[in-house]
Amino acid sequence: MTDIPEVIRQIPLFSELNPQQLDQVCRVAVSRTYQARETIFNEGDAGAGFYVVLEGRVKIYKLSPEGKEQILHIFGPGNPFGEVPVFSGDNFPAHAQMIQTGHLLFFPRKAIFRLIGENPGLALQMLAVLSRRLREFTRQIEYLSLKEVPARLASYLVFLTREQRSQDLVTLTISKGQLASILGTIPETLSRIFSRLSGDGLIAVAGREIKILSYEGLANLAETGKKEG
Repeated sequence: MTDIPEVIRQIPLFSELNPQQLDQVCRVAVSRTYQARETIFNEGDAGAGFYVVLEGRVKIYKLSPEGKEQILHIFGPGNPFGEVPVFSGDNFPAHAQMIQTGHLLFFPRKAIFRLIGENPGLALQMLAVLSRRLREFTRQIEYLSLKEVPARLASYLVFLTREQRSQDLVTLTISKGQLASILGTIPETLSRIFSRLSGDGLIAVAGREIKILSYEGLANLAETGKKEG
């Protein structure tokens, strides 16, 4: 079983808490199990609390009037989600669904507000987390509106090198169909772009493993939208 106090301690929001404060947070956390494809909340639902992924992966997405799905984020173990509406008093602005069977921690809004009242420093840490999330949204808007698909894919792969701390080999933690949705394209186009980057000598693809052949070239494509040379 996952060591819940250790997971909570590693969440940026709670990382600076002393043992007593951490114990208080653990006491209000509710462990929940969700099956693959089970809905966590829908767009428009009241923000009654926020979540942290213990095991599995969660996708946050919007639906167009025609029913087309646009994935906004995919969160894995240790990642919080749903914080903004909890603190703004708004409803959830998107849908959340489990990609695979897993476990979440749920932090009720009223209980967290009580803890913030007792620990003002917690509010500052929450501001830092929300500011980082805002930067992520800003970067995603840039991907979808200002960059062509090859540059979007290159940007995502560069992001993975930082997240996985390797400039030589990265592993896709989501399906290529889900990646296509995140990048605002379709799987067929994404496959062609993977082939193009491979042909340009930037990457080599073997299933979900992506070997980075030229990190500098990939970073340049991500930044400028053009391949070197």
